[in-house]
Amino acid sequence: MKHAVESYRQSLSSPPFRRAFAFSLAALIFGIIVNFFAGTYATYRASNYVEDIVLSNTPVFQVDDLFVLGTFVLVAFVAALAFARPHWVPFTAASLGVFYTVRAIFISLTHLGPFPDRVQLDWGSVVTSFIGGNDLFFSGHTGAPFLLALIFWRERLLRYFFLAWSVFFAVIVLLGHVHYSIDVLSAYFITYTIFHICERLFRRYREYFWGRV
Repeated sequence: MKHAVESYRQSLSSPPFRRAFAFSLAALIFGIIVNFFAGTYATYRASNYVEDIVLSNTPVFQVDDLFVLGTFVLVAFVAALAFARPHWVPFTAASLGVFYTVRAIFISLTHLGPFPDRVQLDWGSVVTSFIGGNDLFFSGHTGAPFLLALIFWRERLLRYFFLAWSVFFAVIVLLGHVHYSIDVLSAYFITYTIFHICERLFRRYREYFWGRV
């Protein structure tokens, strides 16, 4: 705890880092907000469902608890990493902000309805509003941990942890018929592109990440 506090004190004593820190958090908050409203809009405008080669041939499983609790665990773990290593925050937060902003654009474009036997979340209106709507294309639960794996690629344990978490969520959302298979598969390709865009946009933040500044 003392080491983390001291790391933050030293890092935030630099005006350029303070600006990067503030901007990245603002980008993340903005991305989460627009993603929420885009999801609300997509849920309101949802039309008919379509057949899916995976969902149409597999029974639905009651994985709602794993879906929600897995989200909470991932968020808590990333928050703990951010608290432990302040120099990881600017690039990670800014990249996630771009990720959620891009996702908000995608889910606002096409308004497919959910698969008929989709698992129902029974975790209250707040949780359902954030992670249980019809914001289908593309899967944020699959893409976000994959983005984190790319961000922490040189940290071997974290790389494999986030890759495993991404695959875990991919399986969960398909078993629960929460997402269509195209939502899951496309998430990896779109997220990979977002990561490389962020590496170009936030080069200075990437240098902070690796402790080069």
